[in-house]
Formats: sequence, structure tokens, C-alpha cells
Amino acid sequence: MREAFPTVADQARQESFSYEQYLLELANRECDDRKQKRVERLLRESRLPLEKNLATFDLKRLPAKVLQQARTLLAGDFVNRKENVLAFGAPGSGKTHLLCAIAQELVRQGRPAYFRRCSLLVQELLQAKQELRLSRLLKKWGGHEIMIVDDLGYVQQNREEMEVLFTFFAERYERGSVLLTSNLPFSKWEQIFRDPMTTAAAIDRLVHHSVIMELNLPSYRAEQAKKGK
Repeated sequence: MREAFPTVADQARQESFSYEQYLLELANRECDDRKQKRVERLLRESRLPLEKNLATFDLKRLPAKVLQQARTLLAGDFVNRKENVLAFGAPGSGKTHLLCAIAQELVRQGRPAYFRRCSLLVQELLQAKQELRLSRLLKKWGGHEIMIVDDLGYVQQNREEMEVLFTFFAERYERGSVLLTSNLPFSKWEQIFRDPMTTAAAIDRLVHHSVIMELNLPSYRAEQAKKGK
């Protein structure tokens, strides 16, 4: 308001603002500035790869059903309902890019998010457990309305890692949204969780309130490489 008041005062004189209109314009500028700074902070804290946004994603590649799902998700209502988004597809199909782009738009709406590759997420959880601060870490992450877990399935977990990953999913259940990408269908998740009952319990918690996106697409990177040749 201190920076804007001379400019707004000139505008008020030229357009014959009332005192109330002048004050409202100053207050609106202050609110807009605070909102912009909050979004910038949330984007920094999210650790999202900012280059993976809607402007750099070729929406024309998406099947009609997935495109409609993406447009619906951008409204953010699923976050209010604590629903998950599970994106499946082969490497290079664009699932990470798409979910990161959706998450970025939601952050710009003021929704806190946090991006982590699954392997790094598991290591953070495991370290926190070893240092007896797992509950504090889970509580901290609970402040994020959206958690993006990328590439579930690339790294097979040992039993202790599997346990902390299951604990994370159980803690998020009906408390916050998980956006997850995986190249493994549910039928192969036992490779991750090692135990049929734990696998079933993890899938049950993730799928109960969820949107499932199937990106059955050829590799974008392979297509670009072919065009380059």
C-alpha cells in the first residue's frame, strides 16, 4: 500500500474516486500482492519441477477420457474430498509431467503441495523413523493438501522401507490427497510391498477415494528422438 498509494491517488483524482473507492483500491492491491507472494512461496516449498507445466505439455496426445479427467481435476474439488489421483503408464508416457502440471495449477490456487520421487520419500521416512521423529514428519507433511509421489515401483523396497511407505499411505488416507505415478499395474504391486495382505491394504486405501488415469501412450521422449533423427 505504501508503494502504490501515490499512483492510486493520481488515479483517484482523475477518475473522481470517493474516499471509500480509493481505500478499496489500495486494499485490493495489497491483497493481490500478498496472494502472489504466497503462491511464490508455496511453489518454492512444493519442490515441483516447474518446467513440467501445462504450457509445456502436449494435451493433444492424451486420450479423450484422460483429457476430460485432467480438466476436471484442475478445478481442485477432488482435493476438498481428500481423493487420490493414480496415474499409470509406461515410461515416457507423460504421467509425471501431467500430474506435476495439475499440481502446479492447484498451488497457484493457494493449495500447499509437496513433490517427492518415491525412492527419496522412502529414505526420508526411514531416516525419520530411525531418529524417532516419524510422527513429526508425517504431521508436517499433513499440512500439505497434496502429496505427489512419483515413480512408485522403480525401486523395490526392503521390508523396513515397505513398512514406512505403507505407514505414509495409511496416514494420508482420508486426510489428504496423494497424486501418484507408477509404471506397475496393481497386479504387480506385491513386488513393492512384499506381502499380499500389506499390498491389498495399501491398494485399498489408495483406491477407495480416487481417480485412476491410464496413459496408454508411446514414449514422448522416444517420439522426440525419432523426430530429431
